[in-house]
Amino acid sequence: MKQLVQKQLAQSIATLQAVLAEENISDTLVSIAKLTAEAMQSGHKLLVAGNGGSAADAQHLVAEFVVRLTVNRPALRAIALTTDTSILTAAGNDYGFDHLFSRQIEALAQPGDIFLAISTSGNSKNILRAITQAKLIGIPAIGFTGAGGGKMSPLCDYSIVIPSNVTQNIQEAHLALEHIFCMLVERFAFGHDLDHKHQILSE
Repeated sequence: MKQLVQKQLAQSIATLQAVLAEENISDTLVSIAKLTAEAMQSGHKLLVAGNGGSAADAQHLVAEFVVRLTVNRPALRAIALTTDTSILTAAGNDYGFDHLFSRQIEALAQPGDIFLAISTSGNSKNILRAITQAKLIGIPAIGFTGAGGGKMSPLCDYSIVIPSNVTQNIQEAHLALEHIFCMLVERFAFGHDLDHKHQILSE
C-alpha cells in the first residue's frame, strides 16, 4: 500500500510538472486573471460551473473570490452555478440535465461578465450548452479541461488544457491553477504588494 501511495503522489507531481513545462498555460492564466480583474473592477462578475468534483472546484474557487485567498481585501463578485438546489432540480426536471447551467447563464449573465467552465473531459453536455449560451450573450468563456480539450476547448475564448487523461490528476492540477488564478486577480485588482502587507493564513 505504501508503494501505491508513492506511485499516486509521483503521478500527481508529474502532472503538475507537465503543466509547469507548458508555458502557454502560465501565459493563459495571467491573461484570464487580468481580464477577470478588469471585469470585476468594472462591476461585473465571474460565473463558474462544473460537474461532480468540478462542481466542488467551482464552489471552492468562488468562495476564495467572495471571501479571500491570500489577502484581506474587498469581496469580489463571483457566483457558483452549482449551489442552488431549487434551480438545479427544477431545470433538471423541467428541461433536462443538459440545461442546468445554460438556464442560469441566460438568467444571470450580462455583457461584461465572464463564464468559467470546468470539465475534466471537455465533453460535458451541460457545460457545452452553457458555453454556447454565454457566447449568445456575448460574454467570454474560459475553459479548464484535460484529455486534449474535448469539444469544449475550441468553443472557449481561453482554454487551459491539463496534459493528462487521469481525472483525479486533472482535478488536482485544476485546483492548483484555480488558486493561482484567484491570487493573480487579487494582485491585478488591488496591487502586487498587498501580500507582503496583509498575508493571512485561514483556519
